[in-house]
Parts: sequence; structure tokens; C-alpha cells
Amino acid sequence: MSPQPPVEESVPVSTLPFRPPNPSMSSLFASTSPAPRSRQSSHSRRAPAVGASESDLFSASTYQTDSRSIKFSQLHDTRNLISRTFVPHIAVHASQDTDEIMREKGFVGGLRELLRPFGETISGKVTVRDSAGLGRTWEDFGVRFVGLRDGLGDPIEVSDGMNRGTDSLKEGQPPVNPAALRTGGNLTQIEHVVDRHLEFAETMEAAHDRDGEVSTAENDQRSALSPYYSLFMRRLLSGVPLSPHETFSHPVASVIAISSRNLTPIDTLRQLYDSSSRGDLRLPSWVHGEYLRYYVLVHDEDRDDPQRSVALFEAMKRHFGLHCHLLRLRSSQCLPTDDDSLGHQKCDWITAAEELAELRRLDRDNDMEDAVPCLFETDAASIRSFVRELVTQSVVPFMERCIATWNDQVASRRRGLSGRFMSLSKKWTAFGSSSRNATGIGAGGASDSSSNYDSVQGYYRADAPEAIMRRLADFAFMLRDWKLAHETYDMLRSDFNNDKAWKYHAGANEMTAFSALLGQNKTNAKTRSETVDQMLDTASYSYMTRCAAPYSAIRCLALGLELLTLRGGSATDDAARWGTRILESRILGTTGHALFSERIAQCYAARKGAGSEKWGSRSRKSSMWWVLAADAWLSQDRWSQAETCLDEADWRYRTRGLAGGALPFAEMEAFVLELRQVLRQTMMSSQAMPRVNGKVPEDAVTIEEQREPLDHRTHRKSLSGINGISFNAFEAGLVGQKHSMQDDSFQ
Repeated sequence: MSPQPPVEESVPVSTLPFRPPNPSMSSLFASTSPAPRSRQSSHSRRAPAVGASESDLFSASTYQTDSRSIKFSQLHDTRNLISRTFVPHIAVHASQDTDEIMREKGFVGGLRELLRPFGETISGKVTVRDSAGLGRTWEDFGVRFVGLRDGLGDPIEVSDGMNRGTDSLKEGQPPVNPAALRTGGNLTQIEHVVDRHLEFAETMEAAHDRDGEVSTAENDQRSALSPYYSLFMRRLLSGVPLSPHETFSHPVASVIAISSRNLTPIDTLRQLYDSSSRGDLRLPSWVHGEYLRYYVLVHDEDRDDPQRSVALFEAMKRHFGLHCHLLRLRSSQCLPTDDDSLGHQKCDWITAAEELAELRRLDRDNDMEDAVPCLFETDAASIRSFVRELVTQSVVPFMERCIATWNDQVASRRRGLSGRFMSLSKKWTAFGSSSRNATGIGAGGASDSSSNYDSVQGYYRADAPEAIMRRLADFAFMLRDWKLAHETYDMLRSDFNNDKAWKYHAGANEMTAFSALLGQNKTNAKTRSETVDQMLDTASYSYMTRCAAPYSAIRCLALGLELLTLRGGSATDDAARWGTRILESRILGTTGHALFSERIAQCYAARKGAGSEKWGSRSRKSSMWWVLAADAWLSQDRWSQAETCLDEADWRYRTRGLAGGALPFAEMEAFVLELRQVLRQTMMSSQAMPRVNGKVPEDAVTIEEQREPLDHRTHRKSLSGINGISFNAFEAGLVGQKHSMQDDSFQ
């Protein structure tokens, strides 16, 4: 039986319903929104690089779209990323009357939601003393305000039941717990967030008229990170899950808050303390319970008597010590029309689940106004003063005292001769122990009588020397004392290896490499291969094979890539190699694969050659990875990103003196031409419409609908493996043939 021809129906565009853009959603996509671009000639121009300001390349709030006014400081930006990732966490534990005041002000999440953005960057300078007693001043110091049990459990699957481009849940699915959304570590959700930003950017870019003057980028801006890669890194490093093997997400302090409305304030404070220490909100046994408690009295300026609040505050200081604060806030809700209103800041460091939940809410409600809560100027000033006092007078001195105590009582003993002997004896204890202890598990579930590691539960208790030293190293890292952190992490590696605590061992190797790269000492290629490369390899192998922790593996390799890129020179080759390791692991999806292909191309482009001929540069390898990134984007129908990558490769070949911009190999030329052809076809089918004075006539354009069998293939198949042009053959051609590009002679 012959198949029936498809039935075509034509629907005028003017009859389709118009949905205006959502301002609230536009603000969420502001960090990756591109500027209008011209596409009249892909081969004769290169799109301007879009990046962040010099203060913070990875920050969403300071993102700029005018690339001509941007100057980049790669060293400062990546260091800022690391410093803002591993910061002290402060748990917020408020009474019901306090959260009621916050809800009256328009903050559904309570006091934690109100304080959260103010902790990302502390106003003014913060002075921190290292282990040698030397003070250093930081202007970008920050903390994280979190819930008391945030990070426990597995990351929530917000994307379950969601189709591509929409965040609608399946019918009958229960509502999402807001506390569970603040747990990060879900790589699929991170890529889904980047997909939403890409879709929005292409939609907005297609709406702009591209008939305009072509702008070009400066050469020093071509190394700018893609805004989508920056977004990926921010979401990757946000909401680090609570884990026994590292203490970065463990609370350093806890804010216990009541309001002036409370009838029994002192008893309520004691109850809040007991609930977090011995009650239902108690953290697991591998979390150190002796963290700082900071007591806050929230005074209602609109309803309560200030004299009564001052007397109550004095009573709090008598009962609980000097770590107290009187926070004066107005309980009435601030409106945008008020004279002294300020918009509540949006957090840069939110998890992918939180952003997806917010996008889903905007899709469902279709709010046309940006419903950002507002604050009075007096409230904002009071909160900034409170956060600065909390950090500079309580949290940082508390961490400095802990570092000094643990360093003197625990770590110093491990550095001496007796400590080294005890570490060596632990390694050989099994040969001299009794048969009962040598056969498996000793007291408390440990692997033998001399080990503090519980192999059954998979963690050290919080009071074990190994756990205390890990907390010491993490405190030093958060206070940016890289030398002390490196020494302590390095000592722990052998202990964890002897106890076969593989996740602890992987974490110690990871942070030893990071602290070594963050130090100011310069290292040569041989030293890096013997230390940093070996540590990163050990950490990634343990995370992926022994611990089944893909999130930790990607975080380890991605940050190692960024820190090695900062070193410059031959370290950029090592960075590209670790980027290739990420692709070979196949942990990430298609979006992550394309993003890291771009990053590898930028790593090779950062290698500067010697002399006027640029001997030893990696221009060819960079161009090859730009082409492969373009193929990866085209396989996802991301024509805008693919065109940018192809233009990058084209520009690099043309600037190396190739006549007419011709590629040096026939196979490469055919591969790129085929990519260009597919790109043109995709662009023509998606947006090539006749224009009259820059507009599309309504009667000239119709949308044709056909009923035909569905093609279950979601995306176009990659071109890198057809027509005999495979990845290996493509790379082999680069090595085997001679050409006139002298800048790659040392490759």
C-alpha cells in the first residue's frame, strides 16, 4: 500500500496568539543575555566577545554586555571564583514570630531569605590573620547564610516530568520542599539551566534586527570566558552538599533569632539552642557540634517599645555572652513606590534547582511585573551593619582561635618525629595485631583497633584527630591561608590512604593541589607533573571509580583546569589535558560537552609563543577545538553558538597568515565547509524570512503544518564521525602533513 501524501495546512502568522516577553524572566537571564549582532557576513567578521567585568568574571550581578568597555583580569577573576566558593557557612535558626515578621515584609523564606544576599560580599574590608600572625585585608570576603539542615540528602530532581524548554511538572506530582532545593550537585539540572539560558538568548537574538554596523572585538578579549560557561561554573559550585569528607558546607556559626514580639524570649532562645544541639534539628555525628552560636533580637520598629527591647537585649548578653546583636527592622511591607525603597538583591550563588523552580513558577504564573521584594533604606543599612559585625567581630575571630588551638594541640604533634612514627606504625599495625582485630572490623566499626575510620558507616567521628585536622585545613582555606592549608592537607593524604578512606583521600588530594596552585610559588612542568598532576589524577580516579561521586570529580577537574590556566605557559597544556579528561569521562551531557570543548580551545589559545613567529603557540589545536565545539553545538541545534565557534576558528586561521583564509588540510576544509552548510540551512529554516524595511510582512509569511511519521531522533547527528572524518583521523592529519604555519612547529 502506497503511503498517503501529507496534508498541508497554512496558518497566517497574524492569527497566532502573541505572548509578550516576561520582564521577571528577563532579569533571571540577564547574566547571559547577548547584545544584538550582525550576521551579514560570517566569514568577514567576528562577533564581539561577551564577558564580565574585571571585578568578577563569574558574577552574574556585575555582568556587562558591551564588550568594548570591558577589560579582563583572568588571574583575579578565577581566584575570586575560588574564594567565593569556599566560604564560611552560617546557619539561620529563627523562631516562628521572627519568620512571621519576615513574611509580613514580603520574604516568604523568613530571616534566611532576607540575610542571604547580604552575606555574599561583606561591605568594607575584612582583616584576617594567618597562622604566622600576619594580617591580610580582603575586600571580597563573603559568607553563606543557609538553613540549619541545608545540604543533607540527595539533590532534588526538579526536572522530573519536564519537557525541553518547559519546566511544567507532571500532573499529581507533590510540591517541592524549598529546603531541598538549596542542595546542589545535580549535573543534569545544571545543564538544564544552561539550556534555558541558551533558548532565551536565541529567542531574544532572533527578535532583533541584524541589519546594522558590525562591531569587532579586541584581541585581548578573545580569551573571555563564555557567559554560559561562567553560569555553568557558578551553578556547579553553588549549594555544595553536606558531606563527611569535607567541612566547607558544615556550619561555622549559627544565628539564633527571636523577635521583640516573643512573650518568653530567654526560654525560646534556650529551646532553639537545644533543638539544634540535641533535638530534631541536630546534625549528624560527623558534623562538629561546637560551632559558634550568635543570638539576635529582631526589634519591630513599627509596633514594639524600643526601651523594652533594649532591656531584653541586655538580659540576653548577661545570659549568653557578648555574641549578641539587636537588629532594628520595620515590620511593614516596603513598596516600590516608597521614597526610601531599595530592591532586594538577587543572589548570584543559587543552586540549579532553585533557578529551575523560579523559572517554572514564572512560566506557570506569567507574571508581567518583577515581583522582587523591597526594603527600606534603614532596614538595608541595619542588615549590612549586622552582617559586618557578625563576620568581623565573631565569625572570623572564632575561626582564627580554632585554627590556633587545633594547630597547636593536634597538627603540631603530627609534624614531629613521634607523630611520623605513629603514622608509620598505623600502616603496619595489622601485621602485629591479634587475629580478632586483623580479620576485619574492630570496635566501633573501624577497620582495625588503631584506626579512627568507621569503614561500615564510611566516616570519621567529628572528634577524631583526622576529622579535626581536616576541619583545620578547611578553616585555613576559607580564610585564604594557603600555606597552612597545603601543609595540613598534605599530611592527611597518607593517613586517609592508610585507613583506606577513599573519599577522604580523594578530597585531601584535591585540596592539596588547589592550595598549591593558589600559592604564589612558581613551579616548572616537572614539578607540576610530579605533584599537582598526580594529585588531580588520584582524586578524579577515586571520585569516579571508588566513590561513584561524579559531581565531586567534575568539580575537581574543572577547578584544576581553571587554576592551571592561570599559571600560563606550559601549564595551559596541562589544563587542556584535564579538560579532555572531563570529556572522556562522559559524565556530562551534550551541553556540558560543548562548553568544555570551548574551554579547551581557550586553554590552547592562551599559550603564547616565543619571538615574532610565536614559536610554540597552540593556534592549530585551538582552532581544531573551536571547530569541534561548533559541531557539538550544531548537534543540539544551537546555531548561534555554533556560528560563534566557527568564526573563532576562522579568525585564528586568517590571522596566522593563511592566504585567503584557506585551511591547511583538505579534510579539515571539507569538514568546516560541511558545518557551514548545515549552519546556513539551520539558520534559513529557523529565521530566514523576507523583510520589508526591517519587518516581516504578515501576508508574506505562513507557517506550514504537515502530518507525517515522526522522526524520533531529537537532534542532528554529529558530523565529526561521517565521510571518513573521525576525530582520530582528523587529529592524525594535523600531525602528519606539513604546512606553512610556523607557529605550531613545537607541537
